Amino acid sequence: MECMSGPYFIRGSVSLPEAELMWRFSRSSGPGGQHVNTSDSQVELRFDLGRTEALPEVWKERALSRLASRLVGGVVTVRASEHRSQWRNRETAAVRLAALLAEATAPPPAPRRATRIPRGINERRLREKKARGETKRGRTGRDW
Repeated sequence: MECMSGPYFIRGSVSLPEAELMWRFSRSSGPGGQHVNTSDSQVELRFDLGRTEALPEVWKERALSRLASRLVGGVVTVRASEHRSQWRNRETAAVRLAALLAEATAPPPAPRRATRIPRGINERRLREKKARGETKRGRTGRDW
């Protein structure tokens, strides 16, 4: 198997382990004209998230729970067929998988700290509502 254009980093120094990537190639329905009937340019990249040793345990659990709807037996699959060349589709698939895993392993956002609305802002809002109501009430023609 020829080497890809380099390690695909998920986050920090953690990268996709080449040995654990499973590639499958098939005929693409994408661009290519008559050439498309003879070349296997569609790429399917599979990564066994459940059995990988490349990710820290915390990241792995996070990714397994967040990608649960996409997983089939603990394996995440990414397809690419936009390009005519298999090599470019392989690049696209690997980048896509790395981005997907980066998003899935990201730490949860910091919890929101509840804050109070300052009294002045609340009073101004209520004053403006009252003034608006008065404007609208003044529009009704009660001169019968």
